[in-house]
Amino acid sequence: MPASLYLGAQRPLDNSNVGSVLNLPAHHLVTHGVVVGMTGSGKTGLVTVLVEEALRAQVPVLVIDVKGDLTNLLLSFPTFDPAALLPWVHAVAEPTDLRSHGEIAAQLANERARGLRAWGIDERTLAAYANGIDVRVITPGSTAGEPLHVLSSLERRSERWRKDPESARGALSAAVSLLLRLLGRDADPARSKEHVLLSVLAEARLAAGEAADLEALLHDLARPPITKVGALELDAFLPKSERRVLAASLNTLLASPTFVSWRQGATLDLEGWLAPRAGKTPAVVVSVAHLDDEERTLVLGVLLEEVLSWVRTLPGTQRLRALVVFDEVFGFLPPHPANPPTKRPLVALMKQARAFGVGVLVATQNPMDLDYRALSNAGLWCVGRLQTDADRARVVDGLALAGAHGVHSSSGLANALKLLAQRSFLMRNVHASDGTVLMQPRWAMSFLRGPMTRTEIRAALAARAHAEDPPSERTPLVAGRPESALPGLAE
Repeated sequence: MPASLYLGAQRPLDNSNVGSVLNLPAHHLVTHGVVVGMTGSGKTGLVTVLVEEALRAQVPVLVIDVKGDLTNLLLSFPTFDPAALLPWVHAVAEPTDLRSHGEIAAQLANERARGLRAWGIDERTLAAYANGIDVRVITPGSTAGEPLHVLSSLERRSERWRKDPESARGALSAAVSLLLRLLGRDADPARSKEHVLLSVLAEARLAAGEAADLEALLHDLARPPITKVGALELDAFLPKSERRVLAASLNTLLASPTFVSWRQGATLDLEGWLAPRAGKTPAVVVSVAHLDDEERTLVLGVLLEEVLSWVRTLPGTQRLRALVVFDEVFGFLPPHPANPPTKRPLVALMKQARAFGVGVLVATQNPMDLDYRALSNAGLWCVGRLQTDADRARVVDGLALAGAHGVHSSSGLANALKLLAQRSFLMRNVHASDGTVLMQPRWAMSFLRGPMTRTEIRAALAARAHAEDPPSERTPLVAGRPESALPGLAE
């Protein structure tokens, strides 16, 4: 029986029937998903539930976390014990609350226990989930989690040069583009002579099994090991004076103390990242909440190009092999003519990844500046409360592009969106026969304390590293729940 993701409850838009269990077949996410909702709509909770259920189905997940909310996956406590929540009370307590932290933790633990049990989730289920996942947090440019060597495709040789040189070449091109953007130069692989020259020099070293670190490239710029680029002599293609200026800029970057953190840490290796470790399903969270907008765009552009290169190495399948989650995609997938480094790989993933069993789930609270033609490839839409009529109209247009109206008119969908309650969503699944339904996500098993700071990420990782794993058997996937486990929708 195919894996099923227990998301919560559903009912028809016309309220003609009581609620029923919402189990989403995992392979439906191969055709990608979109979650839209304003602040306070419950969007983060729904995305967290989707990630948790993918992990319970033993599907590895890569999470791109722009706001810092999805690092809450670290807070997957295996019990209802208030002691587990005590270190996090300060983050959620109201300033006017005069109770002790112990009293607040007890109340939060009681609410969590009631909420999860109402959805049929007990401590055994919590323990099985917590002990069955391996959460890894990568923080580019920071040591809060694992730092990331953003130029590893350039500076660290990969076995892909032997097994799949085309994929390795694509990753190298993305790294060279990032390097040139950091230097403030033209990063277009097809037009930039500097990009072509650096790529040729780097590939010659990497293909020969040598290092292509920046120091080596500086040496090659000063004493070129080649005499031609294409059909042109090297000096005709890029004169010595221009190569000298490029080398000087590269050396300045290399000497910058702030650049050091970008050249150390984890290697960009999706195959390794998403491989199970010690029988646990990996959840890799790349947190960029601490970076500024330009740094986020550059780093995520390289990361997504690496994801795309990895996807193209996979054999085809119709099952869900992995899930890529991009929380808060606003600004990274804008409509034409804007073209940030993240857009090309995102569009390509939305078009191509399904053939290889990799689903893409994007979420945003601001739907106004998104390329809905790219999102029209998504088969699952979950739309929560939106702030303005313009936001609702934009999303309805997106649903129309996705062919997701069914029997519901545009005006009917817009009116339904206006009446949505908090933590309720309109869900349209193109694979389902029941059209657009009202859905309510279950409680998340992770403790949703809000965006986590770098200090808190360090503390959570340290706590997980020192926690004892209690022996427990993994519970089977939830195939269904009794109607009594449907709070809210069955009333």
